[in-house]
Amino acid sequence: MIKKLRFKFITLSTGSLLIVLTLIIAVMNIINYSNTVADADEILKFLSENKGTFPNFEKIPETEMKWDKNDGRLPHYMSPELPYESRFFSVLIDENGKVIYCDVSRIASVDKESAKEYALEINTLEREKGFINKIRYFKSQEGKLTRIVFLDCGSKLESVASFLFTSSMIALSAFVIVGIVLFFLSTRIIRPISESYEKQKRFITDAGHEIKTPLTIINANVDVLEMDIGKNESLEDIKKQSARLTNLTNQLVYLSKMEERESFEKNAKFELSKTVEELTDSFNVLAVSQGKSLTAEIQDGLYMLGDEISIGQLVSILLENSIKYSPLGAEIQVTLVQQNKWVHLTVENPSSYYISPEKLEHVFERFYKIDESRNSSAGGHGIGLSLARAITEANDGKICAELKEENRFKITVSFLHI
Repeated sequence: MIKKLRFKFITLSTGSLLIVLTLIIAVMNIINYSNTVADADEILKFLSENKGTFPNFEKIPETEMKWDKNDGRLPHYMSPELPYESRFFSVLIDENGKVIYCDVSRIASVDKESAKEYALEINTLEREKGFINKIRYFKSQEGKLTRIVFLDCGSKLESVASFLFTSSMIALSAFVIVGIVLFFLSTRIIRPISESYEKQKRFITDAGHEIKTPLTIINANVDVLEMDIGKNESLEDIKKQSARLTNLTNQLVYLSKMEERESFEKNAKFELSKTVEELTDSFNVLAVSQGKSLTAEIQDGLYMLGDEISIGQLVSILLENSIKYSPLGAEIQVTLVQQNKWVHLTVENPSSYYISPEKLEHVFERFYKIDESRNSSAGGHGIGLSLARAITEANDGKICAELKEENRFKITVSFLHI
């Protein structure tokens, strides 16, 4: 229980941290990439409005370098070094789709033939701008002509990729460091819960043993009174309630032991098919006596590793619940089959009470009863399915509940087949 709680704490904490770090890294890199593309588009737009080139800035006074569409001067937010840093080329295409001009003087990695191929390919596309390899392009109209300006963004995209790698490594390192810290601190963090849980288990065990003594004395005194005054309704009621209290005490103590998985032996190999078949046969008599039928479909030769006694207790709980909480004339179905590496035990029965999806989520909780009035004539304590889950988990199995049509309640328990 405590190990499971510690594992959940570490998993939830590290999972939450991973989600937060992933979102931060994703947002940072999306913004970085978007800014890179936006800067490239600004440069391309400026080049397009200046017929595919930068103006001669040497003839423009530095104080006059402001944005002006008419004379094509450099925008005030662009660096004066930009014309010398940028690698670009432009191609002019006529209305018939032929290249009439190609300027590749400002780029060394692309020749005229490649530039013409790029331009003709892009001219067939409807997009105004985009990427071809690592080159950003912008398409604009100059009368009946189409000018396509290209800007080499290879170095900037490499910087974007480098930033992505660096930020991811930093985030991953932070995740690992925090995970290690949480692993060592988790014991201290959940210590109050662990101590409270241990006290609860001790209380249940000690109280269980202490209650057994007065119950034994009560039963002995009832037997003496029966010999003196004979049987009567009051004495029968005392015996009945004493038996219920004894059963509840035993279940609580057993549940506490099942949840203490460190001291649980689960490496014995036994035939699950035989255990289920024998218990089904024994409960069939009880079902018939209550006007109900119990049918079983059990596959032979299915084995598992676990504690045979506790598994028998598990099967008994499921069969007892199915008989106790099904209406008169109900047909209870028990199935044991192998599917791949798993052995699935299912117990299905119509329920005497309406089960909503909200109630279904709580059926394995301690003292939870589907009958909200808690006055059921069945006399359950609401601890049977909690014990069933504890036994299943102690034997490394899985248990789930589902509701089928016509208010049929189905419990499925799965164990690894060997």
